[in-house]
Formats: sequence, structure tokens, C-alpha cells
Amino acid sequence: MATPTKRRIKGGTANRTDGHPAGDGFFEPAELRLRDSSRYPGRAAGLTGPRDARYGDVVFATGMTGYVESLTDPSYAGQILVFTYPLIGNYGVPGPETWESKRVHARAVVVAEAVGPYSHHAAARSLVDWLRGQDVPVIEGVDTRALTRRLREHGTMLGAVAGHEAGRPRYWDPYRTHLVSGVSVAEPADLEPEGSSGTRARGKTVVLLDCGAKENIARELRSLGIRVRRVPYDHDFTGDPYDGVVLSNGPGDPTMVPETLPIIRKALRRRKPLLGICLGVQLLALAVGAKTYRLPYGHRGQNQPVRDMRTGRCYVTSQNHGFAIDERTLPRNWEVSFKNLNDGSVEGIRHRTLPFQAVQFHPEASPGPTDTAELFRDFAEAL
Repeated sequence: MATPTKRRIKGGTANRTDGHPAGDGFFEPAELRLRDSSRYPGRAAGLTGPRDARYGDVVFATGMTGYVESLTDPSYAGQILVFTYPLIGNYGVPGPETWESKRVHARAVVVAEAVGPYSHHAAARSLVDWLRGQDVPVIEGVDTRALTRRLREHGTMLGAVAGHEAGRPRYWDPYRTHLVSGVSVAEPADLEPEGSSGTRARGKTVVLLDCGAKENIARELRSLGIRVRRVPYDHDFTGDPYDGVVLSNGPGDPTMVPETLPIIRKALRRRKPLLGICLGVQLLALAVGAKTYRLPYGHRGQNQPVRDMRTGRCYVTSQNHGFAIDERTLPRNWEVSFKNLNDGSVEGIRHRTLPFQAVQFHPEASPGPTDTAELFRDFAEAL
């Protein structure tokens, strides 16, 4: 296959005040390399030169919208994110008030085409312009259909986005790294409630144990009238006054975060309502003595179906994780609350008598789906 040629991109000028076209820049010949020696040629913007390479675990997401939210989700730390939808960048990038964190966490981005001209009233800049400013390369011209098929057949694998003169890759495994320490907050912070609440939780204080928390978790809690105290993943808050606990999402292998487990165990002994999300459900399971394992493909994107094991009702959920709970190792006083309808893996657990529950999916999903947002209201009522 011939090496793609250099191309200059021009974006639209919508909502730009500096006089420069959004997305103005160059794409240079590059390729995505996988650990199984397969290669996918394309053109990259954001590499520092033809010998530059960025490494991570290559995963894919199928959403038609939400690329900004995914890229700023700390759960994607250490990953090279492949977007399968062909119109990535078509609505640009809005201001940071809608992001899920203060920066892009993906190591690199892979698309069929990085759309230059964008059209949206809230857009502040183009996707490519934004990624280059965040020092995150994007490679386009990749056959994402063939790439996704390979990942579906063989599972996620380590890879590199590399310039056409880069040497032999030295693949980096993010799952052997303590990723949570790089995405958690450094110091505790108090967030006051916003708006009115239809629940009795107004004025209650919830500790958000931040393992890489999405901003929308705090937004959902605050919208219910709850005061949020956001603390680092290794901060022992159990001696402080609080009414409930939320264990946040985050990246990587849960067994790489042993510092958090004794804190969770101490919180459980206080019997305050507890809600875990994504990595939070895995850490909760480890804290009570269960085990986790790595999934061959992981669950990512905005279309993961789950079933409520009590009611039989099905929900469409947003997810991003590569590990799951081994159902056989759960203690007898815990039960499975949700299951994935694609592979039967555990999507949620709850205590049989105490107000503890956790889910693998994202009830705070932004831009959606919002099918399971009611879990926040249930948690607020439990307070």
C-alpha cells in the first residue's frame, strides 16, 4: 500500500476571534502499528517529527457524538482511541465548561477522516487544532473498519501512532502502570450544590473518592442539592463527617490501586450509603474480597446493553473499561445487580441488606445515553 501523501487542512472560521482558520495545519505521513506487527498507514498531525511515536492500548468507540467527552474522560488515560464514526470533528470543540476534565487523556487519536470545517454554535476551535494544542497526535486516513474488525477478532492490543521514519516500537503497557495517581486530584476540594432539588438530600455531604472522576459525576450530585467533597484516591476521609460516598471511575487495572482498598473497607464499616461507578465497582469488589479479570475486548462506547437482574428491564449505557468482576468470587452477602447482554459479564453489584451498590457503566454519561441517570436520584434518597 502506498504511503499517504502530506495534506494541508483548512478548517472553518466559526467562532474564531484570532483571524486564523480553525484546524489550520499539516498532516504528515504516519502509521498505526499494532503489537501483532500489523500496520495501518495514514497521515498524522501533532507528532513532533517523522521519528516521533506515541504508545498505548489501542481501543475503539462507536459513538456518533461525544468525542470531546471521551477524549477528556480520565478513564481513557493510557489508551490510543479509535473512533469508528466517519464524521469526527464535524461540530468542533466547545469550551472547557463541557469537558469531563481539564485536558485530553488519550495518548493518540485514530480516525478515518479528521473533519476540518466544523459547524456548531458552541464550537471554539477545530478538533485537530485542539488536539495539537494538547500535544496529542491524531492520525487520519486509517481504514478504521478493518482496524475495528481486527480488534474485535483478536482483542485490544498495544500499539503506536508513529511517524514514517520511526524505528522499531517499544510497546508500553499502561496496565502495568499506576494510572490513577496521574489523574486524581492532588488536594481535597469542596463543591457547593447547584440549583434546586426534588429529593430530601439537599444539604447532605457526599465524599467523591476521585480515581479519575468525570466532571459530570459531580454535576449530577450537585444538581440534586448535594454538597460534594472531592478527595484524592488515597485520602482517608472516613474520620470526617459525611453522609455518603461515591467511588469514581478511572483508568487501568484495579489491582494497581491497593492504597484505596483499606479506605473503602473503613467506609463500609460506617454503613453510610455508597455508590460506585466504573473503576469504582471493581475497587469495591476487591475491597470485599472478590476478584477481577481482564476482558478480551473491553466495553466501550455509548451502546452497551445491560439488564437489571431484579426487574429484567434493559438499558443502553455508556462505558469504558477493560476489566470485570469474577461473579464466582463475590461474598455471599453481595449479589449481581446488572449484567452485560453481549457477554454476560457483571455490570453491577449490590449488598443484600445495606445501602451499598456499584455499577460498571456510567449513569452520568454525557452526551448520553441517560437511561440510568435515575441511579443518582436513588442514591440521593438513600442519604
